[in-house]
This record gives sequence, structure tokens and C-alpha cells, in this order.
Amino acid sequence: MRPIFYTAASAVIATMVAGVASADTIRFWTTENQPERLAKQQAMADDFNKKTGHTVEVIPVEEKDLGTRATAAFAAGDLPDVIYHTLQYVLPWAEAGILDVEANDDIVDDLQTNTFAPGAITMAQFDGMTAAVPVDGWTQMVVYRKDLFEAAGLDAPTSYASIEAAVDALHNPPSMYGFVAPNKVDENFMSQVLEHVFLANGVSPVNADGFAPLDEGATTEVLDFYKKISKASPEGELYWQQSREMYFAGKAAMIIWSPFILDELAGLRDSAPPTINDDPTSPELASKTGIVTTFGGPSNAGGAAWADIRYFGVTSDANTDVASEFVTYSMKDGYTATLSIAPEGKFPVRRGEVTDTARYVNAWSKLPVGVDRKAPLSDFYDAKTIRRIVSGLETADRWGVAEGQLSLASKMINSQLINRVVRQYIDDEISASEAVAKMNEGLGAVE
Repeated sequence: MRPIFYTAASAVIATMVAGVASADTIRFWTTENQPERLAKQQAMADDFNKKTGHTVEVIPVEEKDLGTRATAAFAAGDLPDVIYHTLQYVLPWAEAGILDVEANDDIVDDLQTNTFAPGAITMAQFDGMTAAVPVDGWTQMVVYRKDLFEAAGLDAPTSYASIEAAVDALHNPPSMYGFVAPNKVDENFMSQVLEHVFLANGVSPVNADGFAPLDEGATTEVLDFYKKISKASPEGELYWQQSREMYFAGKAAMIIWSPFILDELAGLRDSAPPTINDDPTSPELASKTGIVTTFGGPSNAGGAAWADIRYFGVTSDANTDVASEFVTYSMKDGYTATLSIAPEGKFPVRRGEVTDTARYVNAWSKLPVGVDRKAPLSDFYDAKTIRRIVSGLETADRWGVAEGQLSLASKMINSQLINRVVRQYIDDEISASEAVAKMNEGLGAVE
């Protein structure tokens, strides 16, 4: 038997070693890669380090490269510990083994599932577990010049018909384009806008059994509508950058964008200033802007909105304990800081705590937006517009969610097949029937 003093000394040494070992470093991939947003995430990492001793390496990743980078890292056994990612990757990554589903489910359970927006939890279900931790969400918006609409006696752009009528009335290039529709097929932005347009007309490529061939009549309506707004767009390869620039210059009547544009419209960000007048800090454009989150097509008069939920995913290669601790911190003590990264586009999907059910909603509502100048959104947009922006998340939809086929729908979207075929159609290379046939053939082969 060892002497008692030796055992005690061993315990002290073991404790010291454990203390050193517990100060770990984890890697965190984030698609919030703009400098000011990275700075806020680094500040959170520093705060987490002070509280726990653990270091978080914040690594920016381009959103369009996230899927290929994650797949390559998984194959190499070199995934980061935590990834901040979009809804479309949740179920495919759970199926592939990229996410540690049990770890993520445990985090949600510990935070209390009923403190999250139910839709955000439902969208992430995999084998009875929540495969990733919902962080925040936003609803895509039709951003339009309400002053021009009012002057021309036009209805708000809440349907294909009202959007087309506005295009006919306001399209006057090069001084004014009716729309700026994305056509760059390798940009996720085009995928998001197209899914919104398809949903608006009630068209989906999935049902409860899996792939569902696109209805030719309703899909032709989608294609014709998209061709209409594309022909009313500037020439060239268009994605989020061109649509924002044209609208900010006062040369576009309508665009589709996320709420991340709201502070920029108000002249609060020097890197993306409105150029509609000579004052880049002017809120003039915001005062002339209207927002619509739900619009419909001829085959779906009730319309639909499109929402994106973002998630934290602890990966299968993670230091699970530390990664889980970081995610929990980001969703609890650090959650207001998480939302403050870009509050105009980060609506809280975790509303509060069990004992204070609106804690995070209330905190979010007081966060200033902007980068170079700060102010709450209510300084620039009326209460009706604010309510429309926030409520859109509650009524939004995504392909495959209701049908339990989000994984398959996500794979279809990620293939970018729809983007490529729609581009062929709007470029007058193929007919509508050929486009529908090509999409059905390609989408039917996605597994």
C-alpha cells in the first residue's frame, strides 16, 4: 500500500494536470464573416475564455463554400468543433455523420426545449432528436419603393400579379429597373430567392413520400414570373451585391433581400451606403421603403413566406464537452451578444428562460442596429413595418418541412440544378415544358 502522503501528493498533481488539460482550444466556423461581425464574435470568444479558461478560435468561412469545406474536413477527420450554419445543412449533415446529433439534442434539452420557437425545433428533428441548436432566424422580404408605388397608384407587391403590374408601370431603364432578380447560378442567394418564388405559387418538389414531380402548369407560372422580373433586371451576372447596389442608387423599384439590409437602408453602415442622394448617412431611402414578407402566385392565392433559421452544430470530431459549453454560453449568458452581431437579421428563436419567458425578445428589441452609426429600427420604420418583419418568421415555410422531407429538399437545393435550368429558361435557351422536364429528371435522381 502506498503511503498516505504519496496518495495525497498524487491527487494534488492530478488536480493540477487536470486543470491544465481542461483549458482547451476549440475551433468555431462562422459564416458571419464581415469584419464587424467577426469582431463581435471574437469578443464573445474572449468573454467565454475569461469565464471558462477555454479558447475559441473564430474562423470565418464563406457561406457558398461551407458545404464543400465541411464535406472535405469530415473526410479528413478534421472538422471544427462547432459550426454556425444554415437550415439546409442540418438534416444532410446529421445523416452523413458530420453533426453529433446526441450532443446537440442534449444542449437543447438542458436549455429547455419549450423556450425555443417550436418551428425552429421542428425543422431540425432527426430520429426523434434535435440535430442542431437553433440560434436565430429571419424572413426574406420583398423590398420596394413604396413612394413610387403610391405615386403610381400601385398595390403593394403581395402577389405575382401586383409585382408584374409594378414592373410594367415602373420599369424604365437605365434610370429605373423594375426588379433585380438574381441569375448567378452558383450563388446560394439565387437558390433562396427561387425557393421563395416557388413556394409563393405553392410549388414544391417533395411530398411525404419523397420526390414529387413538379406540376407543369403551376411550374410554368413560376418560370414565366421569374422570366418577367429577370427581363426587367439589369444585364450581367446578378446576385445579392448588384441587387443592393441598384436599389441603394435609386435605380430599382423592387428587390428580394434579407432583413440584414435594414440598417444599411437607413445610412448606418459606411461600407454599404445608400447612394440615392449625396448624403451616404441619409435615412431617406429607408423612409421610402416598404416591406412584404408573404406573396402569392396564381395557383396559391394565400401565398407563402420564406424563412431561414441558423443553427449551432457540435460536430462529430468535436471536443464535445467544451464545444457544448460554448454553445450553451452563446445561447444563455451570451445570447443577447449573439443576437447583437446583426440584430436586424437575427430574430431570437429562443424567446426567454422558463422563469422569464420573454427575456431575450425584450433584450433584442432594445438592441441598436448599424455599424458606423447606431439606432433602433423603430427610428426608421413605422410600427406596422416592424410588426410585418418580425411576424413573417412565424408564418414562413421551407420545402420539405411539413412533409418531413427537408433533408431531400436540401439536397435538391444544394445541387443547384433548379438554378441552372431556370437560368436556361430566362435566357431563352429552352422552353417551359423542357425546363419542367429537365428539373423533374434531375430532381428525381437526387437521393
